Amino acid sequence: MNKEYIKIANCSGFYGDKLSAAKDLVDGGPIDVLTGDYLAELTMAILFGQKMQRGEDKGYVGTFLKQINQIAKSCKEKNIKIVSNAGGLNPKSMAIEIEKILKEQSIDMKVAFIDGDDLMPTISNLKKSGEEFKNIDKGIKLDESGCSPLTANAYLGAWGIKEALDKGADIVVCPRVTDAAVVIGPAAWKFNWKRDNYDALAGALAAGHIIECGCQATGGNYAFFKEVESFDNVGYPIAEIYEDGSFYVTKHPGTGGLVSTGTVTAQLLYEINSPAYINPDVIAHFDTLKIEEVEKDKVYLSGCRGSSPPDKHKVCINLAGGFRNGMEIILTGLDIEDKAKVFTDTLFNSVGGRDQFDEVSIQLHRTDKENPNSNEEAMASLLVSVKSKDQNLVGRLFSAKIIELALANIPGFFAQGGIKSSGPVIVYWPALVDSKHIKEKVHIDGEEIEVIPTSQLELEEIYYQKEPIKIKKIKKEDEKEIYFGEIYGTRSGDKGGCANLGVWAKNANSFAFLHDFLTVKKLKELLPDLNQYKIERFELANINSLNFYIHDILQDGVSSNDKKDGQAKSLGEYLRAKKVKVPQSIIGDIR
Repeated sequence: MNKEYIKIANCSGFYGDKLSAAKDLVDGGPIDVLTGDYLAELTMAILFGQKMQRGEDKGYVGTFLKQINQIAKSCKEKNIKIVSNAGGLNPKSMAIEIEKILKEQSIDMKVAFIDGDDLMPTISNLKKSGEEFKNIDKGIKLDESGCSPLTANAYLGAWGIKEALDKGADIVVCPRVTDAAVVIGPAAWKFNWKRDNYDALAGALAAGHIIECGCQATGGNYAFFKEVESFDNVGYPIAEIYEDGSFYVTKHPGTGGLVSTGTVTAQLLYEINSPAYINPDVIAHFDTLKIEEVEKDKVYLSGCRGSSPPDKHKVCINLAGGFRNGMEIILTGLDIEDKAKVFTDTLFNSVGGRDQFDEVSIQLHRTDKENPNSNEEAMASLLVSVKSKDQNLVGRLFSAKIIELALANIPGFFAQGGIKSSGPVIVYWPALVDSKHIKEKVHIDGEEIEVIPTSQLELEEIYYQKEPIKIKKIKKEDEKEIYFGEIYGTRSGDKGGCANLGVWAKNANSFAFLHDFLTVKKLKELLPDLNQYKIERFELANINSLNFYIHDILQDGVSSNDKKDGQAKSLGEYLRAKKVKVPQSIIGDIR
């Protein structure tokens, strides 16, 4: 291991990411730690279903075991530590399965697992003690949700991981830790950081946030995708973290993709709201850091300031929200809106009316074109979805009633298939709980070690106030109409029932125009379907960026909303497709 830095590579951005990525990173060049992030809010619901269907000893990410099987021997030989949140809802069982694999291969590696995130056994007592588990976005108490909790997992931090590594663990199996914790923990272990070394911790948090989504930091989903030479065998991201918290982002040589100021900026903006990025170990101020492209596929980040963490932990609660059914109906030709009304009126009359359902969603997307040049250009999409606590109301009968209309309704329509999988609705419920209730424990060598949250250690409160950055004024001059995306990049995604839309400029001049031009009002003018939502704008002038946080656009999360794009991944490209007028000087400067 290099004395100056620790080299941490991430092989997974989600449950279902490239299986061979772990082996590719281990074999592709020197690294010190291999991490994997598998848990999104939706994943927790998936793992709950797995546990219910396959047994109490399940509920972890099974594909991670396949990766362990492929890489354990090489990691032992190269002294590579492995840290992952693939333990999901059952880190103990996963640790047992890993030990079986190691035994079968005669590999001597020490396995630790962490728990204490699961609040389901104590949630009733916590509510009695005054914890209301209010929805962060809606301000509604859990008891007012009308739904029963299925899972409740606190987002743990990095110090349990450091403790496990301090005790000699080679593989650390984590439950619901924050996405960046699997990076912060090894960095804190390497440099033996103290709990209040907030600037260094903030840097590691920024590094973890950048690499936790895998290839999104190395050219994947990148707005200026034409800058990426090849999408074949895109390299997964590596962070080289130094003792002061500064770090490089890179990838193995000979791999596809791209690491640039743009790809790193895009990922910094992904799934955030305020630039003060909150973690149970530290608050990192993303509006203080500096990004420098030092060479091809290598970017340096420094100066990220940190503050004391909050005294509450975020909790991911999944609720049983009833059941759903739905279908996409393709309408063709003339009188599309009239056809949609006739079809939906007939459908709901045949099932006994709309009012019997808890929720009805009808969305008509006018993808049809005037005087079409192909059959497909004459088609529009009608999305019909229903939800109910009564499974019978939204079961096979509802589907059958749609099918019955095949020969008995409007001309030129057909069913495309389900909008979302029919069946149970899982409601995502983000909440907070006082950190004093968190009982994180590390299990290693038969020993159980409790890890106290930083906020409970009575350390001095530190909060960094950022220094204002002066933004130049753009002179009024001749303007030209262009597509917004010709000069501005975006990255969007889901934050539970909300979404974020990050926008960045390539230099200070184009940011100066962006800063004044793209107000919340202007954003709603450009994207009129956002008019009904509360939107907050945040400025990150240090990286020539803005971030918009759109409340409630995704209802109760990806597993329950009826959006065609249930995770808002396409929202940024929607903005980039809009035409805007910009000063001629900016266009020339960028091009």
